[in-house]
Amino acid sequence: MKQILQSLSREELNALVESLGEKKFRVEQIYLGLMQGKKISELPVSPSLRATLLASYEDEPVAIHETFTSSDGTKKFLFRLADGNLVEGVLMSYKYGNTQCVSTQVGCRMGCRFCASTLGGLVRNLTAGEILSQILAVNRASGGNLKDRAVTNVVLMGSGEPFDNYGNVVKFLRNLTAEGGIHISARNVSLSTCGLVPEMKRFSDEGIPLNLTVSLHAVTDAERRRTMPVANKYKIAEILDACALYFRKTGRRYIFEYSLISGENADEAHALALAELLKGKPCHVNLIRLNEVKERKLTSIGEKEAYRFLGVLEKNGISVTLRRSMGADIGGACGQLRASYLKNETPPIS
Repeated sequence: MKQILQSLSREELNALVESLGEKKFRVEQIYLGLMQGKKISELPVSPSLRATLLASYEDEPVAIHETFTSSDGTKKFLFRLADGNLVEGVLMSYKYGNTQCVSTQVGCRMGCRFCASTLGGLVRNLTAGEILSQILAVNRASGGNLKDRAVTNVVLMGSGEPFDNYGNVVKFLRNLTAEGGIHISARNVSLSTCGLVPEMKRFSDEGIPLNLTVSLHAVTDAERRRTMPVANKYKIAEILDACALYFRKTGRRYIFEYSLISGENADEAHALALAELLKGKPCHVNLIRLNEVKERKLTSIGEKEAYRFLGVLEKNGISVTLRRSMGADIGGACGQLRASYLKNETPPIS
């Protein structure tokens, strides 16, 4: 597989153009073209420069292979990478704008029992440019441009554990938030981790004040180990310490995702225990009615039960919301579309 030109920062692109003996104005032509979602073969540069770039870099690192539209307007994208691998993403419309969920890995090795992304394990990490290109492709396909973006918010909650691909993800975030490009503010970006404590602490010093979201899904280490293998390595107390460090360094409150699983973590006793665990902390709880994955044999609770759980948290002073279910009729949960597609397709080249 060739290199990904979209992985380069503006400064790195400038150095590349200079090394090729091209004039400086070519940097602007290439950079703006890429940020508009164009292929290298579509860039407004000389044929000789295009040929030189195509010799080393992928023309289209991420292509929209299929698009599915839900009855609620949510769009699910199946992306085909240059090596034939598949990842997926979702575009959700809210009153405040359009949020795109992106993938950071092909598959995942974290093994969470409620997630479809882990079914086939980890295939490979995505490069910074492949993560960014998901957004550039959707922004272009949705009629957006750099001045009037169709994608206004980004969540790293698709396939993969972002902090398991730390270097590429941090570089992607710097390129995403850089002025002159797609330029999405870090405050409009959320990163979801299953709780890789050393990387959480390391990220506190990166100077990227995004919304840090942690998949908690349990109130004790023993219960968390039943659904999340990562809990065998990192305890809830360690995760809370890492979150506290992030708050001290960035001033940004942190968010806990809590999937409500029938018979597992969703009764009143668990709600009270969760409230006690988080009492007085600068955090928010995002409750999620489980997006059921048939291979996992875990089931969700009803809407009334979910609001009852929410009510207990609110009564005990916890900031909490219940996530609105979107895209359920098109396999909205990360990994579901890719998993079903691969059952009917020859597995991609790795």
